[in-house]
Amino acid sequence: MSTSVPGPSESHNSAGEGSSTSEPLDILTDEYHSDDLPAANQGHGDTLLSNDPLGDLGNGFVAPTSFKRKPKHQSRFSLSNLLTSSSTPSTRSVSPFPRANHHRNDSNISLNHNAAQSNGDFNGTKEGGPLDWYVEGPGRRVGYDDLTAIDWIFEYNKERQRLRILYSNTPGLVGYIRQLLDASHVWLVLVMTGIAVGLLAAFISIASDWLGDIKTGYCKRGEGGGQFYLNKGFCCWGHEELGQCQDWTPWREALRIPNREGGYVVEFLFYVLYSIVFAIAASMLVKQYAIYAKHSGIPEIKTVLGGFVIRRFMGVWTLIVKSLGLCLAVASGLWLGKEGPLVHVACCCANLIMKPFPSLSLNEARKREILSAAAAAGISVAFGSPIGGVLFSLEQLSYYFPDKTMWQSFVCAMVAAVTLQALNPFRTGKIVLYQVTYSSGWHAFELIPFVLLGITGGLYGGLFIRGNMRVAKFYRSEHNPLRDRPVIQVFVVAILTSMINYVNVFMRAQTTELVSTLFAECASLTPDTLHQLPLCKTTTAGTVSVITLLLTASLLAFLLAMVTFGLQLPAGIILPSLAIGALYGRALGIFTELIQNRNASSLIFSSCEPDIPCITAGTYAIVGAASALAGVTRLTVSIVVIVFELTGALSYVLPIMIAVMLSKWIGDAISKRGIYESWIALNEYPFLDNHDDSPAPDLPVSAIMTRFEDLTCLAANDNHTIASIKQILDTPPKYRGYPVISSQHDPILLGYISRTELLFALQVATASPFSPSPTPNLSSPASHFHQRRTNPLPLSTHVHLLHNPSADPNTSLDLRPWMDQTPLTLAASSRFQLAVDMFQKLGLRYLLFVDRGRLRGLCTKKDVWWVTEGMGDRWKEREILHREDMQSAAEEEGQGEAEGLLGAEPRNSE
Repeated sequence: MSTSVPGPSESHNSAGEGSSTSEPLDILTDEYHSDDLPAANQGHGDTLLSNDPLGDLGNGFVAPTSFKRKPKHQSRFSLSNLLTSSSTPSTRSVSPFPRANHHRNDSNISLNHNAAQSNGDFNGTKEGGPLDWYVEGPGRRVGYDDLTAIDWIFEYNKERQRLRILYSNTPGLVGYIRQLLDASHVWLVLVMTGIAVGLLAAFISIASDWLGDIKTGYCKRGEGGGQFYLNKGFCCWGHEELGQCQDWTPWREALRIPNREGGYVVEFLFYVLYSIVFAIAASMLVKQYAIYAKHSGIPEIKTVLGGFVIRRFMGVWTLIVKSLGLCLAVASGLWLGKEGPLVHVACCCANLIMKPFPSLSLNEARKREILSAAAAAGISVAFGSPIGGVLFSLEQLSYYFPDKTMWQSFVCAMVAAVTLQALNPFRTGKIVLYQVTYSSGWHAFELIPFVLLGITGGLYGGLFIRGNMRVAKFYRSEHNPLRDRPVIQVFVVAILTSMINYVNVFMRAQTTELVSTLFAECASLTPDTLHQLPLCKTTTAGTVSVITLLLTASLLAFLLAMVTFGLQLPAGIILPSLAIGALYGRALGIFTELIQNRNASSLIFSSCEPDIPCITAGTYAIVGAASALAGVTRLTVSIVVIVFELTGALSYVLPIMIAVMLSKWIGDAISKRGIYESWIALNEYPFLDNHDDSPAPDLPVSAIMTRFEDLTCLAANDNHTIASIKQILDTPPKYRGYPVISSQHDPILLGYISRTELLFALQVATASPFSPSPTPNLSSPASHFHQRRTNPLPLSTHVHLLHNPSADPNTSLDLRPWMDQTPLTLAASSRFQLAVDMFQKLGLRYLLFVDRGRLRGLCTKKDVWWVTEGMGDRWKEREILHREDMQSAAEEEGQGEAEGLLGAEPRNSE
């Protein structure tokens, strides 16, 4: 029986996690193994398997793993064990496998690779127990297909089995050293990742600054020691004013344009031309070599850390293109930042560095712990905030964040910050350019403008998310004439942005320089900076003009960032949000300072001391930046800590907290999701937030699940052959997994087998010993899977899914080792909320629903996501329709069950 169940999207699958569009044998791999090739040249030679924790169950595999509790061993740290060589046989050493010390020429399990032709029946024998004992358990795993979820429970079980084998087989001092070396792998990866992230962050900062300055001029070789590769700051190092710098040459002087009007036009053309070239170059790199290098990368990272598999997202080419593209995109002057993409860069570094360590790279759960720590390092170098980076990873990114991961994140973030500090890319002793310090405090009356800034930040965040989502949908819609030409879209936005930026002096500067100037006090700004960015005016008319320019710049930047975030090039939203918030915050600070100066004798300003500046406008820029960032990302604690580490002003923590709190409340009232969660929903990634406590639709699971009648199941009492199993696999729709039942008439649930494992088991059983390996790029830990039979089984070979003591292992194929015989189940009468809680808290891929042991339906992670997230507010309408269907079904057929939201009309069995 094979029936098709249409889902909410093309990726939905009623019997797994989505319909397979190609044969998994060609694409199964360790999640990121295929990252070493460009996207344009990606072939089908990816790795097939992950390391198998269950050991080998025969046919050239190592001994199987027992799930039976072991008797307590003598302490590994006893004096006798420490003095015992690991190579010396010891009667006290107990193997983790019941038969690990038996002869290898056993008739049922052959551990000799040359005897791999024995069978495809991976039966084992427990001494004094039934023949079927070894195949009980979660089954073997080949790997995870692209765009599928991982099995958290299995991965952590795999790690516990690995550690148990390591501790059991390595007694004595040598064993203790091996265990210590194994534990040191994670710290070695973290330290190396921190160093790599620091080096890349320094390179990106220096390269983007030089490319950004070359839009206005270049550094010529001269008596002052100028060189072409120096940016404006280093070329004029030691000079307070630009007029004293003889080596820096603006383009009007390089072309010897005498008049002012002609020079303005020439510099405008150079500025626009370089902006367009840099933006197009960044977009072309992404399109040609690494499509996953586009955007911020944080939504995808959050999805990956939640247990989703996205291949090539953290590979070599993605890292190279992301780094180079960031330099070009930031230098183009587009309203984007490098802070968010640095998180993606850091995760790419960690993913590549951990590859030589199978204990980390071949375990998807441990891999995600390392990626969480690497994400903290990315924020650490972006803001010079190691503690803020750890909190950012905890609050925004991580799905599973135990105490050990927090400690690992702290170490990685600290190493990255120390590396960047040692490199000192700005030669100022600062990790980031806009680090500032404040010595003055704030007054009680300033709480009123601080509250206004929090409200403004919430309005900005909510409106920005709504507008950005509309723009992103337009980019993908049929109404967009440039939908299939992303580079042309970047070209259009680059022209518009560069022309607007050059007109407004506050938008013309690089975003990092703008934020640094807005944060600073007037007394600390150099004359050259005040000439380029006239913030500090003494007259009322000049002050009003500055306020007008700041507000105009914030409004235009808001619109430009809205259309930029979503283009096909590396782009973050953190720095633009900081800049926009700093613009309107500085404007409010200048306005408050103007009011205080004109009404100094007023009672409300009585707390101000005479002859001492009462208002520090730069602090308003800080509070405004924090409120804008909180409104967009909906972060709270991490933003407060990041801003505190940036400014070092402990006295301003309370105003920042007030502004962030108000911003989040107002932003949540406008749109319930932050910018990253909105992009996750837009891309339809099946991410279920385990911290989300919002109620699920009040429905029974029977209304959501794919019913048994609509599933393609494998009945154990049917006379299956290899040919019939292949026919099921080749029959559309190609599901990603199949429940195993006793029979179609009495569907007692026996287990669940994934399409991936099923295909691999069949190919191993039928492959010729001289045929090429289906997994030529497999790493050595799993290389024992590549063994071939000398006598491959024919397609008519009987396949059994139950224990059959009379079956000949040489002429039959047992699929039980590849079957999960202990899948998680739930009563079919349960409420949907309970199923949602299980998916969120346990990280499940699928959940089977039973009634007294009989299969009644199945629900996948994508089903749950579609109902809770993808449908949005439409679930109430669907709930009403569901109840109406139940009533009509009861009237017509005399039963109270309906088809279910994801169901379809069942087809007749063949």
